[in-house]
Amino acid sequence: MLRALERLVTQTGRPLQSQFGLSAADYTVLAELTRVPGGRLRVVELAKVLGWEKSRVSHHMTRLVKRGLVSREGCADDRRGVFVQVTPTGYEAIAEAAPHHVDDVRRLFLDHLTPEQVACLADIADTLADNLTQPPAQPDLSLS
Repeated sequence: MLRALERLVTQTGRPLQSQFGLSAADYTVLAELTRVPGGRLRVVELAKVLGWEKSRVSHHMTRLVKRGLVSREGCADDRRGVFVQVTPTGYEAIAEAAPHHVDDVRRLFLDHLTPEQVACLADIADTLADNLTQPPAQPDLSLS
């Protein structure tokens, strides 16, 4: 499963980079931000949605800000909080890349599966994702 996922990410990531100048991580960030109203999330919320460490999000945002794809602004309610928002340039980049990326995912992945396999895979992926968002269980260290 991991090998197939890695190959899929590599195969779909190459055109994103060569044709649209977006890494797979750039695309993922922009896709998540454009899913929310206003294209704006706090960095800590974005980190949670992506499953990334806050420091990874912060470093990646620095690169995206330099390229004009997102902007940052402080949070009025919490001086330590930071919002990240998609810029018009970021919206344009994701709008241009998304149809091609979706076609690549369909061609390289979904077209090779039956509808039943897609449904089964979706069920498995949802189960795994739900389980992996839970905090890790602490081992029982009691001497029973």
